[in-house]
Amino acid sequence: MIIERLAKELGLKVSYVRATVELIDEGNTIPFIARYRKEVTGGMSDVVLRELEERLTYFRNLEERKQEVIRLIEEQGKLTEELREEILSADVLQRVEDLYKPYRQKKATRASKAREKGLEPLAVIIRLMEQTEGTPLEAAMPFVCHDPELIEAGKGAATAEEALAGAADIVAEGIAEDADLIQAVRKKTFEEGQLVSEAADPEESTVYDMYYDYSEALSKIPNHRVLAINRGEKEKKLKVKVKAPVESILNMLKKQVIRNEKSIFLELMEATVEDAYKRLMAPSIERELRNQLTERAEKDAVKVFDKNTESLLMTPPVKGARVLAIDPGYRTGCKVTVLDETGKLLAYTTIYPTEPKRDIAGATKTILALIEKYKANVIAIGNGTASRETEIFIADLIRQSGIKDLQYTIVNEAGASIYSASKLAAEEYPDLDVTTKGAMSIGRRLQDPLAELVKIPPRHIGVGQ
Repeated sequence: MIIERLAKELGLKVSYVRATVELIDEGNTIPFIARYRKEVTGGMSDVVLRELEERLTYFRNLEERKQEVIRLIEEQGKLTEELREEILSADVLQRVEDLYKPYRQKKATRASKAREKGLEPLAVIIRLMEQTEGTPLEAAMPFVCHDPELIEAGKGAATAEEALAGAADIVAEGIAEDADLIQAVRKKTFEEGQLVSEAADPEESTVYDMYYDYSEALSKIPNHRVLAINRGEKEKKLKVKVKAPVESILNMLKKQVIRNEKSIFLELMEATVEDAYKRLMAPSIERELRNQLTERAEKDAVKVFDKNTESLLMTPPVKGARVLAIDPGYRTGCKVTVLDETGKLLAYTTIYPTEPKRDIAGATKTILALIEKYKANVIAIGNGTASRETEIFIADLIRQSGIKDLQYTIVNEAGASIYSASKLAAEEYPDLDVTTKGAMSIGRRLQDPLAELVKIPPRHIGVGQ
C-alpha cells in the first residue's frame, strides 16, 4: 500500500518505486543510488530520491503510529470496530492524533474532576439536549451529593450549580476532543485566520519595524515572512499570535453541536461550545498551525539555501585576471587592493570618492596609477554600503580614461567582513588591517569563488531567505 501511494504521490511507476525502496532498505545511500543504480530507479534524480525517502519514512511512521494508537485504545477497552477503521483509514499523522486525543492519558482536568463527582450522566443528558421542560438547575438536582465526606473528598457536587458547571466541563472536553470538529476548526482557522505581530516595545527601532503592526492571512503568508516574524519573536522584539475567525468558528460549532433549540440546555450549551473552543481548542490549534507554518518555511529555506549555495559555489572563476578590488565605504573611505592572477596581494590603499570627502580627483589619480603600474584589467566592487556611488565613480573613470579592455563588475561581499576578522585571516595576513583583508576577499571571490567562500561560515555567505 505504501509503495502504491508513493508512486501516485510522486508520479512514478510502481515497479521503480518498489525497486528503489528495496535499495534504500538494503542500506544504500541516496548519492550511491542516484549515481550507480539509474537502471533500477528509472533514472530518478537525487532530488526525487530524497523526496521518496522522506515520504517513505513518513508513511512508515504513520503506519506504526496507527498500530500503536489502536493498541493503546484497545488496552483501555474502548476500541470499537468503527474507531479502528477510522484510524486505519487516516492518511495523515495529524488525523491519527486527533482520533487518539479523547483516549490520551492526561493530567487532571476540570472534566476529569467532574467525572470523579459522578457527573458524566448529567453531561450526557445536557449533550443530547432532549429535555424541553423544567430548568437546568432542576435537571441537575438528582446529581447533588448529600454526603459531606464525599464532597470533601471531591467525589460529589455540593450544589446544583456545581453539578451543572462540572457537567458542562465534561461536555466542553468532549467537544474539544471530537476529531471531526478539530479538523473543521483547524481548516477554518487556516483558511480564514491571520498571523498577527506587534512590537514588544513600540518605542524601540529594530530591523523588525515593518512587523510592528502587521497581519497576513495564514494561508497566504510567504515562508520568508514566517521566518522573519519567528526571529523577531525569539529575540523578544515582536509579540505574535494567530487571529482566528472566532465568530465564524463558533457559529459552525454551534450548528454542528446544538441539536435542539427548544431544549432547556440551549443557553448552557451555547456557553459550553464557546468555552470548549476558546479554552481548549483554540490554543492547541493555533500552536499546531504556527508549528506547521514554521516547518514549511524551514523546509523551503533549506531548499533555497541548497539552490543558492550550489549556484554561488559553482560560479566560474575569472582566470588570468589582475584584479583591482574595492570595498566601498563612506566616512572611512573605500579600501582598495590589487591582486595578481593567483590572488597574491600586490598593493593596497584607501580612496575617498564618496561622501563626506568626495575626493573624485584624488581617487581617480590613485586608481589610474594602480592600473598602470600593476596592469589590472578587472575592477571588482563589493555590493555593500556605498556600492552604488562607487560603481558610478568607476564607470565614469573607465569611460573618461579610455583604457582598452578595462572592465568592472559587482561582487557579492556577504561574509567578507566575517572572514577579514577571523582567526584564519589573521593567520594568513597577520600584518594587514581587517578592512584590507575584506577588500582582498572581494577580489578573490571574483578570481576563484569556491576557494574564497569555503573560508566563510555558511550562515554568513548570503544565500538564505
